[in-house]
Amino acid sequence: MDRELVEWIAFGVLGAMGFIALWAAIERALFYRAANVREYDNRSRFEVALQKRLTIIAVIASNAPYVGLLGTVFGIMIAFIDIADNLANMDAAALMTGLALALKATAAGLLVAIPSSIAYNLLLGKAESLLAEWDAEYAAKTH
Repeated sequence: MDRELVEWIAFGVLGAMGFIALWAAIERALFYRAANVREYDNRSRFEVALQKRLTIIAVIASNAPYVGLLGTVFGIMIAFIDIADNLANMDAAALMTGLALALKATAAGLLVAIPSSIAYNLLLGKAESLLAEWDAEYAAKTH
């Protein structure tokens, strides 16, 4: 497998994951901003509406580092194969460059995972706040 191919696959998957997480987070934030607890007379339906797409963000947050790590492992394997193929002519600078390039995938995975994790936790907190607001609204009507 070629180093450029590994980079394209790793960064392509991570880019798609980042885009999906960003889209879902923006969609949820807009939904929460417009959510009106009075529109829902059933708590379970409101909870389902609030939880929609949060799982996608959580899955991306928890798996992006692994995708980045996989890209790094493949990149390092390719660097070692290059070393074995060119052992007599191997240049230390070329080796370090190959290893440094492989580590880009781990960094990219973390750059997707950290904001996704933050977004998930903030959105989950907002969903819980809206549910508490729903509970307060309907508890007041039953008393």
